[in-house]
Formats: sequence, structure tokens, C-alpha cells
Amino acid sequence: MVVRDTDEFEPLQGDPMDEEEVDAFLQRHGIGVLSLADEGDAYGVPISFGYDGERLYFVFLRGETSQKEAFAETTTRATLTAFDVAGRHEWESVIVAGRLNVVDGDEWDALVSAMEDNAWFPSLFSESEPMRGIAGWVLEIEAATGLRNRP
Repeated sequence: MVVRDTDEFEPLQGDPMDEEEVDAFLQRHGIGVLSLADEGDAYGVPISFGYDGERLYFVFLRGETSQKEAFAETTTRATLTAFDVAGRHEWESVIVAGRLNVVDGDEWDALVSAMEDNAWFPSLFSESEPMRGIAGWVLEIEAATGLRNRP
């Protein structure tokens, strides 16, 4: 393994975001990569999210089988990574970690509201797989950190 002096890469490392900056970033961005795990197997999936200032909400489209749902059910602690890259020296990223739970009937209005506020939805869903409906999930935020490098 080759170890390099970190000073050489300092211009690329970025600066930490404070809590308000992380919050504002999550409010502006409605898409990221949700990372799930089943023991030693990892699964990362691009996903749209809603954010209410305290929790992240997701909607899973349910097909005949759902690898995303199977992994979500076995994940102890999930992470979501959201990022915006304008160039090599101009980027932001936020990582959120916490428990992932199924949304119950009482939380459905909160999920819909959060998704409407800042989630991104693709305009075309696959019609090749029959859908069994949708399921709502919520990530209870335990930790959130961000870095940015802006000239």
C-alpha cells in the first residue's frame, strides 16, 4: 500500500458543513444513494427522498420481488448519501445515517408532504414489471455530516 502526504490533496478535501448547512442541502436536494446491508452483503440504490427537517422519507415501488425492500428489512443502520458536483473543485456532499422503518398509517401524511416538498420523481417507471403498490419508509436521522468545496 502506498501512503501519500495528505497536504498534497488538501485542495480536494473540502470543508465541514455546520448543522444549518446540512439541513439546507437536504432541503434543496431530493435524490441520493440509499445504502442498505444484509449481513456481509451491501446494496446501494439511487432513490428520491423527502425531508421534513428531522427525517428522510422514501417510497419503494413494489414489484413481484423487491431486492430493495428485502435489504431494507434486514438493515440495522442505513445511510443516505446526497451530493452535488459542479466540477473537480466545486462540490458538496451529505451523509445521513440512522434506523430505517416502515411508515405506518399515522405517518403517511408526513411522508406525502415531505415527498412533495423536495423529492425528485422520474417521469417514466418501468411498465415491464407488474406493481403491487408502494411502500413508505422513514430514516430516523441519528447522524448527519456534510463537506463542501466551493471556490
